[in-house]
Amino acid sequence: MAAAIVFYVSGHGFGHASRTIEVINAVLAKRPETRIGVRTAAPRWLFDLTVKGKVAFSTLECDTGVVQIDSLTLDEADSIRRAWSFHSDLVTRAASETRILRELGAGLIVGDIPPLAFAVGAAAGIPSIAIGNFTWDWVYADYPRVRLAPSLLPALRGAYAKGSMALRLPMCAGFESFSNVKDIPFIARHATRTKEETCKALKLPADKPIALLSFGGYGLQGLDTDMLAKFKKHTVITTVSNPQGRTRKDTPAAERNGALVTVNEEVMYNLGVRYEDLVGAADVVVTKPGYGIIAESIANDTAVLYTSRGHFPEYDVLVEDMPKYLRTAFISQEDLFAGKWESHLDKLRAQPKPKNYKKPETNGADVAADILLKALDKPPKKPRGRPKAKF
Repeated sequence: MAAAIVFYVSGHGFGHASRTIEVINAVLAKRPETRIGVRTAAPRWLFDLTVKGKVAFSTLECDTGVVQIDSLTLDEADSIRRAWSFHSDLVTRAASETRILRELGAGLIVGDIPPLAFAVGAAAGIPSIAIGNFTWDWVYADYPRVRLAPSLLPALRGAYAKGSMALRLPMCAGFESFSNVKDIPFIARHATRTKEETCKALKLPADKPIALLSFGGYGLQGLDTDMLAKFKKHTVITTVSNPQGRTRKDTPAAERNGALVTVNEEVMYNLGVRYEDLVGAADVVVTKPGYGIIAESIANDTAVLYTSRGHFPEYDVLVEDMPKYLRTAFISQEDLFAGKWESHLDKLRAQPKPKNYKKPETNGADVAADILLKALDKPPKKPRGRPKAKF
């Protein structure tokens, strides 16, 4: 029996999981018989709804990410405390995974991008490849409270250094611990339906520009939805996610309250419409900066109206690079929560594309899949010695 690829995926938000699913789908499209294992704390329903093939899914907390109070607020001190509590026992955690890997028949480990994945690879003698646009040691290094856990960063960097290779995405930072780094294009989900087809399938109004509210797995509490419902010039779409199978059969795909339309994701997927089709149908995505939604907006030529998201170091990197690839504008949290969007939306839609714009490649999933399948057939050499780059 051919060896399997086992993915270890950060459960922080939906971005890591969505990105991994695109890579899994690309692998299965190229080689349908490939056996896939997934170890993650991300919700299973996300994989059940979007993976185009069979995977052996099992729940595992692979890392602790950052502790988010809500979509726009995080707790730095608790993030560091939990990260150290988890990673202080990394060797034992890695050793305990070897039995699972034997059961799965693992021949290659892929991590997006928990240090555990690479510690597991070293413990089991299995090659490991990272995929991501940042590393957790780089994130935590920006938090002053990290000084209270002086062994945390060395533990993370030591684990990353055990990786056989890192596939580094655009809009990136970190990766100094990896000795073998290869840059690949954006990994992004692409709409497969036109705006008209998506609106018809979900019975969405298509007579006005669409603004898609996208704040990932944490949602956005406290928003003045009454104001959104009163919009005159735009339709606002938001989504709700229920665990698969818990939505009543007679539930409509979309429920409308004035200009505000709520789409049920399970019904949407059952109709053959995917989230990236919503992104493609939207004129503007209203969001916090995150790799996944930015990459999808680039791939589908959708403008981004973004707000601040607390002290998450990735924010500055993304905000600096976004204007190179798509039309963007900032909205304060005050205006966001108050529903004062329309003037911002008008200005953003009228904004021209970036000067000397050339759409970047967004086929990173296919590129990554080719590399992973090649590595599965002929594993990359294990890293030797210390990485040349300084931390």
